[in-house]
Amino acid sequence: MTIKTILVHLDHTPRCQARVALAAQIAISQGAHLVGLLPNGLLDGTIPAGALPSGMTDYIAQSAKYLRQRAEGIGEAFRAQLRDCPPVPHELREVEGTTLDELIAHARTSDLVVLGQDDPASPSDIPVRGLVAHVMLEAGRPVLVVPYAGRFDQVGKNVLMAWDGSRPAAVAMREALPLLASDCKVKLASFHAPGAMQEKSLLIPETVRWLGRHGVQAAVEENVVEIGIADALLSRVSDLASDLVVMGGYGHSRLREMVLGGVTREVLAQMTVPVLIAH
Repeated sequence: MTIKTILVHLDHTPRCQARVALAAQIAISQGAHLVGLLPNGLLDGTIPAGALPSGMTDYIAQSAKYLRQRAEGIGEAFRAQLRDCPPVPHELREVEGTTLDELIAHARTSDLVVLGQDDPASPSDIPVRGLVAHVMLEAGRPVLVVPYAGRFDQVGKNVLMAWDGSRPAAVAMREALPLLASDCKVKLASFHAPGAMQEKSLLIPETVRWLGRHGVQAAVEENVVEIGIADALLSRVSDLASDLVVMGGYGHSRLREMVLGGVTREVLAQMTVPVLIAH
């Protein structure tokens, strides 16, 4: 289980630099190739008020020119950022399709996708909401979601694995293995309401032994909670000072509407550390 190609989404938001920095750090540690995917916005971009000169006669041509120039600026920022860090094999892919379609298609030729957490307060020229949900459910690849606040220079030293015995949780756990440092601390945590006995169905001892055969020594904790599972999980993340959460993602598609499970939706909305999520 190795990571050889990492795809990071490039956009016109203030957090793009933090996303690239973490993706580059992982690429360096994994000996992986880093792909900066840059949708140029020609199909789904919006033009900020005042960006175009008044009195123009060809709005479409001027809009396309603005979006191309903006894409050039994002691409140059990506190249400049990587010039200032240790060498990492990389490429810039500028694409003309919609952000959502291009991310899903290119994610399928990658081992790990790095996206930013949805930030309702952040200005963006690309009005794509629920991007993480779409990619997580449709791409068939693990997604590392970087919070919209905070600095994250590395992940995988102090990890909380949310374990419920499900297929998504098992996939996420397997996909997380390359990210775990050799001396990492791993907490295999389950959460359930009072009276819900789950230990047998979760196969906790077998899961711990499986992790051990991969060189991961996990401590186990069972959390019986009377608050919401998402709130309890995020509280433990804070208590443990975890630098990464590994969890399965739940949801389904209604045509192009992504309907996430309650815990998945709440964690993605309230997360404060990177989350590796897989479906």
